Amino acid sequence: MNYLIGAFKPSCNISITFNDAKNRKQVPFKKENGQTVMVPLFQSQENIAGKVSVEPVPGKKVEHNGIKVELLGQIEMYFDRGNFYDFTSLVRELDIPGEIYEKKTFPFEFSTVEMPYETYNGVNVRLRYVLKVTISRGYTGSIVEYQDFMVRNYTPPPSINNSIKMEVGIEDCLHIEFEYNKSKYHLKDVIIGKIYFLLVRIKIKNMDLEIRRRESTGSGTNTHVETETLAKFELMDGAPVRGESIPIRLFLSPYELTPTHRNINNKFSVKYYLNLVLVDEEDRRYFKQQEITIYRLEENSSSPS
Repeated sequence: MNYLIGAFKPSCNISITFNDAKNRKQVPFKKENGQTVMVPLFQSQENIAGKVSVEPVPGKKVEHNGIKVELLGQIEMYFDRGNFYDFTSLVRELDIPGEIYEKKTFPFEFSTVEMPYETYNGVNVRLRYVLKVTISRGYTGSIVEYQDFMVRNYTPPPSINNSIKMEVGIEDCLHIEFEYNKSKYHLKDVIIGKIYFLLVRIKIKNMDLEIRRRESTGSGTNTHVETETLAKFELMDGAPVRGESIPIRLFLSPYELTPTHRNINNKFSVKYYLNLVLVDEEDRRYFKQQEITIYRLEENSSSPS
């Protein structure tokens, strides 16, 4: 029985290393099995270079029909699990057909790689970047090894960032005006605003501000929409009076937000909303939702407030 088990073990070990692994920032990455590992962080237009080592099991040789490394950018829908849509696919041939008797190392480089989308792990979809090494071996089956890495792309502060002003009301019962200082926020930003009560004829019990993320995947009849409430912030507890003004100051940094993603490769979108919720004494809920744009600012740059 042990012999049989040994028969299916790979005849070699493959390792993939990045040239600048010691100096490059490492970030946590959640694998498909739920395990979190640290992986290197890149951004679009960077060079991705490293080494692939192939080491045969002692006493064995590796016969192969060629060795290659691929850099793949992939989108996987969870309702179509196992089917990856490649939006980036680059390949480097490492070795011609032959035999390997001892450890052999192959350098590789992908120059100024276009990686337009960020790594994303959502409710129904994930976008990942991976290095894939394949040792082709005909009828005995190829040997494949993967190495994940993460991509984040940065956006300069927008030159135009208008405030949001809206009025909401129920005729002859409630009339409020709310204002947020901006419509576009970076991931570590602060939402500053005010709510004015112009007319109050119903008894308001409390008022909350929520941050909601809406993930849309697929298209047409196969569209899946998931809405998550990521944060709930109590603005007021008790009844407001006419003319009252309530300040808003909500820090985004404690929450696990991503940038807004709009129609990524025609596969998915991720949008964020501020949802203002009022509850009256009869537990009726009134709400007004407003989309905001979230972007990733370079960590050493500062955004004008």
